[in-house]
Amino acid sequence: MSVPHKESVLVVEDDFIVAKVIEKNLLELGYSVAGLAATGDDAVTKAGSERPDLVLMDIHLQGGIDGITAAGKISASFDIPVVFLTAFSDQPTFDRALVTSPYGYIVKPFSKTTLATTIQVALNKKQSDQKKTDVHFWLDRTVSLLSEGIITIDSAGRI
Repeated sequence: MSVPHKESVLVVEDDFIVAKVIEKNLLELGYSVAGLAATGDDAVTKAGSERPDLVLMDIHLQGGIDGITAAGKISASFDIPVVFLTAFSDQPTFDRALVTSPYGYIVKPFSKTTLATTIQVALNKKQSDQKKTDVHFWLDRTVSLLSEGIITIDSAGRI
């Protein structure tokens, strides 16, 4: 029995049967499914309207834009982490996918354990990234409000 998660996942997969298998696995793992999308354009639209915590993205999709282009748009517009879930592991495809800074890359066929661990690592990384961003914003704001200078010294006494 899985521990329930509050996180939601958008599944982007153009093969309906595969999408339903992924959805079933996610539900068994305790995640909620924000929706299913079969095209890159639909994925971008649903990511904006549903605001899932994570997107599982196939790379080769029918229709307009592929999964790599959709992932880039989702990351840039909504700051939602993307994990690629694809049958393609060739180097050119992988190199193109890396440009979007994915939070994971799973090659089909996948195991439920691989899916679960990759999602959890991606969500933890996103949370860690957000904490760093928050601290950076707080420090930047604090320093900008100071009327006097600040000097920092390292452990060797260097300024």
